[in-house]
Amino acid sequence: MSFRLAAYAVCVENDRVLLARHVGSDGESTWTLPGGRVEHTEDPFDAVIREVAEETGCESVVERLLGVDSRVIPAEFARAGVTHQNIGIFYQVRITGGEMRPEPNGETAESVWTPFEDVAALSRSSLVDVGIALARTTPATGHVPQVPVGDLVRY
Repeated sequence: MSFRLAAYAVCVENDRVLLARHVGSDGESTWTLPGGRVEHTEDPFDAVIREVAEETGCESVVERLLGVDSRVIPAEFARAGVTHQNIGIFYQVRITGGEMRPEPNGETAESVWTPFEDVAALSRSSLVDVGIALARTTPATGHVPQVPVGDLVRY
């Protein structure tokens, strides 16, 4: 089983959420939240700021911790073909400067402010639904029910 600790930015502004279009090595495109792996010895708080800058070209600040999501991805759906656990730490983040651009030499092709009502029609990572649910409900526990995966929602 593989394991990944990641930090994700939930940037909400005027009924829109900032999404990043991830393009995998197979050319498949999926919308997700800006964010990614927490490096060894890195604080997740710092990782989310770094990831936003790398993937979007924007400067940002963390406003609050929203919650944590833990999910186990079965081998048949995992990229490496082995069962994978992803623990995601979700932060409410505000963009403070910079200009949107694709990730240089990376997998983020573009970042777009997306109206909430348009999200359901996108091929997206389950992380998008988790982040939006956390931002909208701000549960005291920092945890929302598992997001069902299928149709347009992927691990």
